[in-house]
Formats: sequence, structure tokens, C-alpha cells
Amino acid sequence: MAKAVGDLVAELEAEAEASLELRASYNVAPTTDVPIVLERLVGKEVHRQVHVAKWGLVPSWAKDASAGVRAFNARAETVLEKPTFRAAIKSKRCAVPVQGYYEWKKGRDGKSKQPYFVHSATGSLIVFAGLYEWWKDPAKEEGASDQWLLSCTILTMASPPDGELATLHDRLPVPLEKETMAKWLAPDMREPAALLESVLAQAYAVAASWSVDAVRPEVGNVRNDGPELIVPLGSF
Repeated sequence: MAKAVGDLVAELEAEAEASLELRASYNVAPTTDVPIVLERLVGKEVHRQVHVAKWGLVPSWAKDASAGVRAFNARAETVLEKPTFRAAIKSKRCAVPVQGYYEWKKGRDGKSKQPYFVHSATGSLIVFAGLYEWWKDPAKEEGASDQWLLSCTILTMASPPDGELATLHDRLPVPLEKETMAKWLAPDMREPAALLESVLAQAYAVAASWSVDAVRPEVGNVRNDGPELIVPLGSF
């Protein structure tokens, strides 16, 4: 994600604290910080807000933050039952905006791999269905500014049965279009099973509009982080 906070706020129709900062990154890895969008009830008004969360959900009951290392994705097929996610999907749903994401495809020789950048054909944000949690660090002093950790996970589902996305990976991050995102974020929605079903029903149609470009293999090293990583190979 390399968009400024102001751009996110405008495109997602949200608000953010003036002090919020986003570090531009073209090669985001699990356990790093990512922007998320959530809605909160303040009095009787719903506020849609942009926050920064650690990618890798740490449930409130976890003994330490390392639990998030194993929870950067949540499978849609089991998210309602898994102890790590079943509380969050009831009331702590978020959206995770991205400019795109990478997938790798094996070459014909079965050994080499080619990375691809999956993105919106129009250049607009892609928004994934996610969950978030607040975790209180027992090792921190009461009232410390870093006592609470905000973390998130991204929902995934089976890839479409055909098409280019099916050739890249067997899992697909669950996308949200504008209307479905509003339902997903609604803090008063207390029927997660029905909500999840409606989100999954529209996912393939949203993903069908994406573009897929082969990009440079340097993306395989998270130390590489620059705009050249998302430039299609044919453009060099």
C-alpha cells in the first residue's frame, strides 16, 4: 500500500485521526502494519474509521502476540468455528484496502516460479474482507501507550474454478464491493453466517474484473520495496 491517508479516507468514505501515519510499501509481509477500515458506534452514530493494524490476528485470550504469526489468513469455510476467529466475526469485522497483491506461478519446468501482481484494472483500491481484534499485552505497564495491540486477518476462499486466477493459487482473498463492504462493516449486524454467505456469493464477480501482470522476481525478497515491483515486465 502506497497511498496516503487522505487518499484512503476519500476513497473509502472514512475518517482518520490527524496523527495517523502509513508507511508506503510495495511488498507487505505478514506481521507488518497494514491499514484497515472498521465502523464503530459512537453514541447513536456510526463512524467509519481508518486504523493501522498488525497483519496477523491476535485473539483477546492469547498469552502473547506470537499467536498472530499463524493467523494472517482465515479460511471462510471454518472461520465461524475456529476459536481464533469465531468471536471476531460476530462483531469485529473490518475491510483491508490494498492496491493489489502478489501470487506465484510455477514455470513449465516445474521448478522456476514467476510472480504476478493482481490488481484492479482501473487502478482503484481492492478491498478484502477481514477481522480485527484488540489484545492487551500483560507485560506492559497499565496505561502505557503501547499496551493494546490492534491486529487483523484476511478472509480467504477457494479460487474460481476457471480463469487466470485459478492458475495462480487455490485460495482467493475474499473481495468486497462497495455495498457489501457497508454490510460487512456494520457493527449492529449480528448474523455472521448469513453475512458471510452473502459476501462469498459476490466474490467471484468482483475478482473477475481484476488484471494480472507478470512482474519482477525481486518481489520474492521482502527487503526489496519500491514502485518498480508492480511495473509489468513488458514495460521495462
